Amino acid sequence: MKAMKGAAMTKGALAEALAGPAELKKTQVSKILDSLAAIAGEQVKKAGKFVIPGVCMVKTRVKPATKAGKREMFGKVVVVKAKPAKTVVKAFPVAAIKQAV
Repeated sequence: MKAMKGAAMTKGALAEALAGPAELKKTQVSKILDSLAAIAGEQVKKAGKFVIPGVCMVKTRVKPATKAGKREMFGKVVVVKAKPAKTVVKAFPVAAIKQAV
């Protein structure tokens, strides 16, 4: 995996970048971003899927439980504890973003 080319954009920088073309104040855009995050959390929890058009799709996936036992790892037998099933959140970018990178 390659290293990132720079620091990720902060929430304030994103709000400022969106405020210019939309002719809104930075604080208004910041509130919109907060409400988008809240709505996304609610929808992922309720429906298991949330799409931000043109950006990504956020989904939940149930990872199955693992049984306790002995497994061979790197040529050695290791005793593994049982783990319960859990729900994980995954994000999938749209095809346009995949091709842009």
